[in-house]
Amino acid sequence: MTAAAAALGLTVTLSGCGTGSGSGDVTLKLVAADYGNSAANSSEKYWDALAADFEKSHPGIKIDVNVYSWKDVDRKVAEMVKKGQAPDIAQIGAYADYAKAGKLYSAEQLLSIPVEANFLPAMADAGKVDRTQYGLPFVASTRLLFYNKKFFGRAGLDAPQTWSDIRDDAAVLKQRGVTYPFALPLGQEESQAETMMWLLSGGGGYTDDVDSYDIDSPENIATFNWLKTNLVDKGLVGPVAPGKLDRAKAFEAFTHGQVGMLNGHPTLMQEAEKNGVKVGMVPLPGIGGPTQGSMGVADWAMGFKQNNHRVEIGKFFDFVFEDKNVMAFADEYDLLPVTDSASVKMETDSKHKPLRKFLKALPNSELYPFGKTSWARTSELIKEKIGKAVEPGSSPADVLGEISRGAAAAEDAE
Repeated sequence: MTAAAAALGLTVTLSGCGTGSGSGDVTLKLVAADYGNSAANSSEKYWDALAADFEKSHPGIKIDVNVYSWKDVDRKVAEMVKKGQAPDIAQIGAYADYAKAGKLYSAEQLLSIPVEANFLPAMADAGKVDRTQYGLPFVASTRLLFYNKKFFGRAGLDAPQTWSDIRDDAAVLKQRGVTYPFALPLGQEESQAETMMWLLSGGGGYTDDVDSYDIDSPENIATFNWLKTNLVDKGLVGPVAPGKLDRAKAFEAFTHGQVGMLNGHPTLMQEAEKNGVKVGMVPLPGIGGPTQGSMGVADWAMGFKQNNHRVEIGKFFDFVFEDKNVMAFADEYDLLPVTDSASVKMETDSKHKPLRKFLKALPNSELYPFGKTSWARTSELIKEKIGKAVEPGSSPADVLGEISRGAAAAEDAE
């Protein structure tokens, strides 16, 4: 149905359900995250251009664009909501708290039928709370293991496929003077991602089959015991302790030719190659071979009810999720589209060939438990504590147990 609707160019617009002004001059306040790393590629440029384009074809609706860094944007929106000044539209990292509190329109209330049906199923499902979709996936990425082709070629090493390969290759790279044989960023910046990648490759994860937290499962404890014993204790992770190493610093070291291997996302590929680092990429190695599923990451857009602008927000989102706009953002930051139609275009366009490995991994990827309102607190606990699990003299079981108890308490408080 999605393909047919797209082919016919259908643009069905909801009307008459829920609330919304639908007439008169309206200004929608948009708060969005900045994916750029400089003024030259700030996301503000994308949103300003998109807003201007939208306003030309939708007289009477203005878009007030406000872009903040990822370090600030979630907090800014939370503060606005707490003050009773919620934006009409937010493009941030989490939606579940606002959905549970009844502050968001559902996807069905906002989007035309073709647009709602066009999201990749795994992404749409991850946007649901109590089986209703409130989070609109905005952009996605997956993770692969990156390795420095020059280092591997000179050492006569093949791309790693198992944990044992990682350990053995890292030992060789250390002997050859590589600063970070395997960079393991378990610092506070984004260690919940690094942790999840390792848990998945060890046959575990953050939740069990019935979506309950299972952070200190035997599989997860075994994974961190392996990391501590085989990489950290052997001095194969570089000069900075994993709990002190943030993702940005690890990525920067990779782009400067100081890292043999690390877990990375598409943007890192572009930055490394700009600096002349030849990058190899393989699925995340597991205990006995490549991991079948990858970790996926999605960021979210949502519409707030407070200002009663359902109709206008819906029109803007229908515009945002047109293929040309989805592709423009994905192209700018080497990220992955979240819609079926844009994914097909990316897969068949030769200029996106470097992203095909990531795109291939997306449908079977596993995402954070975004639908849990307790996830925000649990994620913070992981970022605060997980680095301690591999410190000298530490017990991974004790640290994972502490995080698990905190996650359970957060869930009980929902």
